[in-house]
Amino acid sequence: MAKYLALSSFTGQPIKRFAAKPPDRAAVVRSLAESAGGSLYCYYRMFGQDDGMGIFGQPGSHTRTAVSLAATSSGAFTPVETHELIEASDLTAIAERAQGIAYQPPWHLTSTQAAHLTTPG
Repeated sequence: MAKYLALSSFTGQPIKRFAAKPPDRAAVVRSLAESAGGSLYCYYRMFGQDDGMGIFGQPGSHTRTAVSLAATSSGAFTPVETHELIEASDLTAIAERAQGIAYQPPWHLTSTQAAHLTTPG
């Protein structure tokens, strides 16, 4: 199961309700993840640009997107920022795979293209 980091921020009214009567948000978030066939690994409240973060296991990006859309469409959150997490143990295989992929950056010119740019007329 893929792992995702989700960063979220409450909108005005939900944060007022939260301050007045703090609910067990971890239970709510866990239920949301499980309703889509996933799981919640951890959930934290935090200070700064975002109000909370969770690490989820979800069957794939489409499911994770649907979960984020369900939460955001409630109006309680600003758009949820989601990042797929990659295990450190997978990085070697990913780097080896990248070595076999050809890519030409947009600023890379062939010698013919470069000559054309420097030739007057």
